[in-house]
Amino acid sequence: MPNYGVPPVALARGEGCRVWDTAGREYLDLIAGIAVTSLGHGHPALVEAVSSQVATLAHTSNLFLNEPEVLLAERLRGLLGGDGRVFLANSGTEANECALKLAIKYGRANGRSYFVATENGFHGRTMGALSLTGKASIREPFGPFALDVRFVPYGDADALKAAVGADCAAVFLEPAQGEGGVVPPPEGYLTAARQICDAAGALLVGDEIQSAIGRTGTWFAFEHEGARPDVLTLAKGLGGGLPIGACVAFGPHGDLFAKGDHGSTFGGNPVAAAAALAVLGTIEKDGLLANAVAVGDVLAAGLGAIRHPLLAGVRGRGLWRAAVLTGPHAPAVEAAARDAGFLVNAVQPDALRIAPPLVLTAAQARSFTDAFPAILDAVSQSREG
Repeated sequence: MPNYGVPPVALARGEGCRVWDTAGREYLDLIAGIAVTSLGHGHPALVEAVSSQVATLAHTSNLFLNEPEVLLAERLRGLLGGDGRVFLANSGTEANECALKLAIKYGRANGRSYFVATENGFHGRTMGALSLTGKASIREPFGPFALDVRFVPYGDADALKAAVGADCAAVFLEPAQGEGGVVPPPEGYLTAARQICDAAGALLVGDEIQSAIGRTGTWFAFEHEGARPDVLTLAKGLGGGLPIGACVAFGPHGDLFAKGDHGSTFGGNPVAAAAALAVLGTIEKDGLLANAVAVGDVLAAGLGAIRHPLLAGVRGRGLWRAAVLTGPHAPAVEAAARDAGFLVNAVQPDALRIAPPLVLTAAQARSFTDAFPAILDAVSQSREG
């Protein structure tokens, strides 16, 4: 189907932070499958975990337990404070669907009828998750939606407070907007959101599909302000390339579902769960949280030192950054970077998303920032020509 268009490169193999296309050309991968391949390509720990598990037991369905899913749920509970209940799914959208169903149950039990989300936010493309997505270009062609969702500007605590009343069931927030262009909130915004939801009795749902599992230098981005949500959704980097999602609900909210309320044939798949355990173990063992901070700072400093008429600055945290441009040049800069051997993502017309594997080295980061002025020059010259 033509929904993806025709991608410009066909990738054949990868090793660490490098990938090669079908013609044998090498690139430095600064996208990581949209913040997914946390350990890079072909990491021995991931290869061993997946190979061993698929040779032992590849699938059980939810009619039976398997050891990897239980171990993974316990590992996530431990990282999050120990009082969560975990539902394992296959993607971020599915994790958000689970969170939405929990919020609907909470709302109906407490006489609450509407939801709040943010403008330019992204929570997925299924009909439930899409109803919460504040990007009009992908949301509106598929409306109307069954849910009453009210959108507020991201980062505006006063607007959020005004929107969250006694009838609000839940607020859905990203700790930084990913598809919106790696847009961090003002300092204190997440804390304010936590306080607003507490005062109104609404659930706070944290969509950490893209921001968690070390991406910003902590296990979860909400940790930067200590503003733990009531429900947390995870995916992308959790599986290191294997499809997995997780919805974690804390305290009494973990008991909202009754038997049969939700399910997934492939959720909790032992191969995907084994991959996630390998990712979490390797991040901890190899100090990749600290690496995300240190190499992310190298990346930000290098981009921040560039003076060029097409570059406005850099934003983000850890190994989740956006090179912000002075106009709608991102598609052209993405193409020029690819020609120079670097894969980046034009996530918005004026923003390039940089979300490499967490194993990126400082030298690799510098190779990109050193090359970036010439990449920008190539775009300037093509525009002038």
